[in-house]
Amino acid sequence: MSAIPLQHDDDDFYPESDGKPMAESDLHRKEMMYLIEALDGWYEGAPDVYVAGDLLLYYVRGDRRSVVAPDVFVVKGIPKGDRKSYKLWEEGRGPSFVIEVTSDSTRNEDLGRKRSLYEQWGVEEYFLHDPRKDYLEPGLQGYKLANGRYQKIMPEADGTLLSRTTGLRLRREGNHLRLIDPATGTPLPGVAELREEVRRLRRELEALGNS
Repeated sequence: MSAIPLQHDDDDFYPESDGKPMAESDLHRKEMMYLIEALDGWYEGAPDVYVAGDLLLYYVRGDRRSVVAPDVFVVKGIPKGDRKSYKLWEEGRGPSFVIEVTSDSTRNEDLGRKRSLYEQWGVEEYFLHDPRKDYLEPGLQGYKLANGRYQKIMPEADGTLLSRTTGLRLRREGNHLRLIDPATGTPLPGVAELREEVRRLRRELEALGNS
């Protein structure tokens, strides 16, 4: 008679960190932060859309080794809110949209285990962004789920990749990936852009006050 596996439900059993740095370089970290911030802003008014990144995602209850940490991901149909980790069996839904800020050192994981898991979970769209083009050419590639398998997303006439899951366009600008609002054709702002906008408005107000 085989043993029944233990079902651990306490948070302590599932670590909040894998002990690895958030990203392998400042460029990778900045790209991840921009994408998370921009998506957070895009879905600010949607109470049932959760945006996260570099968060441990456990997918087998009772097995803390069954874990991945998507760089950027969006889950539709669950409430917003801070989480220590993401447990697939508790949330009841997997991500619908994932971006991996990839490099030569993570290519095997991103193209192998992660891609296979995302396909199994029914992640509708999976994008790979290689800022330095360590191994991807072009440096931005996307996949959409069709009949349970990933198919490559072909570029639009303007060279962008269309995400039907989010309604956004993805565009490379040099080493950077920008999420484009299709209504305006402009990139979604991250924290750095918002800070610059605040500084600009302050300068305008000061100029008006001195006139």
